[in-house]
Amino acid sequence: MLPPLFIRADASVAIGTGHVMRMIALAQAWQDRGGEVRFISAEITAPLAQRLKDETFNLSHIKARSGSEEDLKQSLRVIRGAQKSGNSTARVVLDGYHFDSAYQLGIKEAGMLLLLMDDFGHADYYHADWVLNQNISAREDLYSNRSQSTQLLLGTKYALLRREFLNHRGRTREIPDVARRVLVTLGGSDPSNVTLKVLNAIIHLDLHIKVVMGGSNPHLPEIRNFLASKGISRALVEIIVDAKDMSELMRWAEVGVAAAGSTVLELAFMGLPCLFFALADNQNEIARVLQEQKLTPPASLESTETVLQLTEQFRELYTSKQKRREVYSASKNLVDGKGAKRIIGKLIKNLIEIRPVNMSDFNFLWEVANDNSVRSASFNQLPIPWETHIRWCETKLSDPDCAILIIQAGPNNPVGNIRFETKNEETTISISLSSRARGIGISRFVLSQAVRFYFETSSVEKIHAFVKTTNNASARAFSSAGFTLLGETQHAGHPALHFVSDRKSYADA
Repeated sequence: MLPPLFIRADASVAIGTGHVMRMIALAQAWQDRGGEVRFISAEITAPLAQRLKDETFNLSHIKARSGSEEDLKQSLRVIRGAQKSGNSTARVVLDGYHFDSAYQLGIKEAGMLLLLMDDFGHADYYHADWVLNQNISAREDLYSNRSQSTQLLLGTKYALLRREFLNHRGRTREIPDVARRVLVTLGGSDPSNVTLKVLNAIIHLDLHIKVVMGGSNPHLPEIRNFLASKGISRALVEIIVDAKDMSELMRWAEVGVAAAGSTVLELAFMGLPCLFFALADNQNEIARVLQEQKLTPPASLESTETVLQLTEQFRELYTSKQKRREVYSASKNLVDGKGAKRIIGKLIKNLIEIRPVNMSDFNFLWEVANDNSVRSASFNQLPIPWETHIRWCETKLSDPDCAILIIQAGPNNPVGNIRFETKNEETTISISLSSRARGIGISRFVLSQAVRFYFETSSVEKIHAFVKTTNNASARAFSSAGFTLLGETQHAGHPALHFVSDRKSYADA
């Protein structure tokens, strides 16, 4: 369904691995919708390069200083070379603090659509089509210097979670009286070796500790030697290098110690009470908001300089069931796992086109009509035989009181249809989307566009919609597209919600 997505991001000991790791979540969601993904990196650790390969993402290496004019030149060359003929405008994502206003402008002047990932308002001006700040600390005033066309995607509703986390959606967490299983995750590279300070503070406590580290972390030998010198067995402290599934480790743990970066969102989704530390300047604001919202006890990097202080802070968290319950309650609704879908909806909105149906669409209409989800949401749930479908199509195509519009994402790529039927001067609308076009937020957009088209090309004054009372997604789509809920009624023998959009209200909106 989607065109290729190009992601420019780096990973190293100095800058960490977080930029690439969170982009994997967006790349997975794009891939799940049928689009190819290509990462472009000036530097990337070997384990992460292998991770991208395992995920079947493409990876192109460039040789330039990150964020430089040469970086931009080489990245554009990669994008243009990888685009297939006939593809729509390239979608480019930048994740890194070296992508300044000049770099953004270069992408835009090349005629591409740009999403910039940001954490604290690092650029002096924003030319991007979308600026995404998924953090709990995101706020609009960070981006006051931006283009009039720049859209801000702010807050945890846009949190990016990889597939491994989404598999845990809806699970609850048991809060033990005393937390004994501890997860320590302080970034893939942890250049200041805060991991060692944390271990020095808590290894004498009666705990089972799992420490997550990146394979490129230069402090790995030092930490292993430290544990050996203390006579700590692997049964008590386990070092996990380049963890393949962080969600399972977070599920295993009962309490954690973590950096106040992107991992915050993953930990909140998993409901794991943690002691968070700001390990970089861009994490200070996140840590402050976490404390304000009672998502972590007060902590700071300075506290790790005194082992006793850190020990007491952590002891208060792991021994207090009430405190951990409060943190869990505050965090469990912070991230809903739909962030990537919402972002994809933004990225593809101007891909969507609406056109009248023709005979070449008959097979597509049949496939969508017989989709299990479409049938279960329909008032008539019986499968539709091909012969019956063809007769129906031929009848509707010649009926002046019926208009069928095809929704497509780019040329020759239909993803759904909208039908208007008029009977006794009453017009009714219905919508069906293919499975690959659901859940990415386009229903509202295509409904609004279709209603606009129909009001402009017909003389009808009102358009009615009937939705089964159990179909919450369709009900939300019609409401957000400007339809008014009149109430509950009976339609085709089923309880239904009755929505209406009238010409005057639509014109005034």
